[in-house]
Amino acid sequence: MVLSVTSVNKSFGDVAIIKGVSLTLSPGEVLALTGESGSGKSTLLHMIAGLEPIDTGEISIDGNSLSDLSESENAALRREKIGIVFQQFNLIPSLTVAQNLTFQARLAGKKVDIAPLAASLGLADQLSKYPEQLSGGQQQRVAIGRAVAASPKLILADEPTGNLDEQTGDQVFDLLLSSARNEGAALLIVTHSDRLAARADRRKHLSRGQFQ
Repeated sequence: MVLSVTSVNKSFGDVAIIKGVSLTLSPGEVLALTGESGSGKSTLLHMIAGLEPIDTGEISIDGNSLSDLSESENAALRREKIGIVFQQFNLIPSLTVAQNLTFQARLAGKKVDIAPLAASLGLADQLSKYPEQLSGGQQQRVAIGRAVAASPKLILADEPTGNLDEQTGDQVFDLLLSSARNEGAALLIVTHSDRLAARADRRKHLSRGQFQ
């Protein structure tokens, strides 16, 4: 099991955001997480990534319970086993496409054969450019490439197609699916698109902090 979330709860002040949520993900499995804005989807992803502490319950990634890890151990787990694709791309503007693609892998001490990766992303002729010189769709492809370059066990994608037109969004979704399945990684993707969610292996709908 790559990911196990068991009876997780999270509140901000007196407001309960996540209420007793549980889910599992196996290698190569794709799970779409849907729900209205404010339903807790991004908070859940941030907790799974170790970026937000949980109140109660347990989150385990590749057999490692996040609650048992120190902050530095949590960061190391995130570098080595998790690939994160943010809606806002979060590319480093001072690095080239090639440097952005290999950034996380280098932090994890892993070597990347960048040529086939760039080719699969349609970025082979963009490697020397900087993020500001790319279109939104190209920037998102770089973000996906960075997330998968280190061969993570788990890929978390938070509305990765939210800022893209439908055609580009479909291409980005295709890249995520193929990258996850080719690498045998589990993929948890947050999306507002019922059409894209239908292409996942499973789907869970979050409403007011609970699965419906």
